[in-house]
Amino acid sequence: MASTSTTAGRKDTEKKEELFQPVGQAVEDISMSGGPATNDESRAADDDGPQPVDEVESLCMNCHQNGTTRLLLTRIPYFREVILMSFYCPHCGFRNSEIQPASQIQEKGAKYTFLVENAKDLNRQIVKSETCDCSFPSIALEIPHQRGQLTNVEGLLTEVIDDLSENQPVRKHTEPEAYQKIEDLIAKIHDMLDGKAFPFEVIADDPTGNSWIEMFPGEPHTKWFDQEYARTAEQNEALDLVNADEAQTQEEGEGEKAEPMSDDEVHTFRATCPSCLRKCDTHMKLVDIPHFKQVVLMSTVCDSCGYKSNEVKTGGEIPPKGRRITLKVDDPEDLARDILKSETCVLTIPEINLDLQAGTLGGRFTTLEGLLREVYDQLNMRVFTESYDSMDQERVDRWRKFLGGLQDAIDGKINFTVILDDPLAASYLQNVYAPDPDPNMTIEEVERTEEQNEDLGLNEMEV
Repeated sequence: MASTSTTAGRKDTEKKEELFQPVGQAVEDISMSGGPATNDESRAADDDGPQPVDEVESLCMNCHQNGTTRLLLTRIPYFREVILMSFYCPHCGFRNSEIQPASQIQEKGAKYTFLVENAKDLNRQIVKSETCDCSFPSIALEIPHQRGQLTNVEGLLTEVIDDLSENQPVRKHTEPEAYQKIEDLIAKIHDMLDGKAFPFEVIADDPTGNSWIEMFPGEPHTKWFDQEYARTAEQNEALDLVNADEAQTQEEGEGEKAEPMSDDEVHTFRATCPSCLRKCDTHMKLVDIPHFKQVVLMSTVCDSCGYKSNEVKTGGEIPPKGRRITLKVDDPEDLARDILKSETCVLTIPEINLDLQAGTLGGRFTTLEGLLREVYDQLNMRVFTESYDSMDQERVDRWRKFLGGLQDAIDGKINFTVILDDPLAASYLQNVYAPDPDPNMTIEEVERTEEQNEDLGLNEMEV
């Protein structure tokens, strides 16, 4: 039995090493098999074969002799292109590996939350750019931004243990109190790695939007959750997107009081384009949705770079409870119903495993068909344009099945259920029988969870 267990353990280790390799090792392996790119012909090699690795002679910061940096441009499935860098100095043996995004800074920052529920989840890959902060709320551990990394949850925690343990022998005699606290934290991390602390959350927060935690199609928002957010003036300044004077002007502009708006008037004010950071116009108009409330339609157009954005903002006081709207779609005419999905709303269609997270697509006021079509276009473009070449056949088939079900819903070929779950009760779905009740629609008030109140900042709000 012991021999069988040892063999199984060895196979698990070999499988894990096959699925995940350190950045430096990945670049080294591809370099050995494919060789460095020396001309344009090698760069045009078949995409299915080893990608070309560029070798650059560079200065070693350890011994100040010349070493070699290998650069590999690769694509991460469901994410985007990145540059893997591996440095080695033959004189002193110093090695260093890191990752950098191959794309520009995104229009918005991104925050990813992943729930680790079992040992398999420890292998989820994490793209951690040099501007990303990672945290583990259950043990109050925050990893500040540093060099870029391509790692996984286990690797991130193991590196924390190595960093914390480095000066522990000295700290035991010079700072015994700090030594004991760090030992307690290391013990908690070991429990997380050994499976004694499941489940726990890992959060990656990156104002550039270039970090990511691996996801798979159909995962519920309770396990994998992403949220986009607008950067603050301080974050733009820290990223060198604006200088200090521009950041101050942006803060002052955000803090200006808006004049009262009338229903028929379109207000225009100067704003900062989130794409090129030049000044552009944002248009606002009040719209009264029957049997609901007034909302603000916002449209931004940048003449400099062509950026366009349309969003809907709801106003009014924060209600004491959230709202869940459920509609059974059994007629193609239901697809023409007006829908307002706020930024805080989670949209779910269980029949096709669609979970549209809060913050995804921002606020939208459109028809049900229009919203589903926009979701389809976004996913189809992201998956089959940005990530198709690097996906295995199983994932390709899974995505095709999911998008096929979504297309059937858009075409009215299947019956399905739409659920709008909004903790701020700021979303709306048209009742075509109004003011009478809709037989296919149920609206219920639900209590917000403590986590939702925390995410919305309601726990710190003083009234």
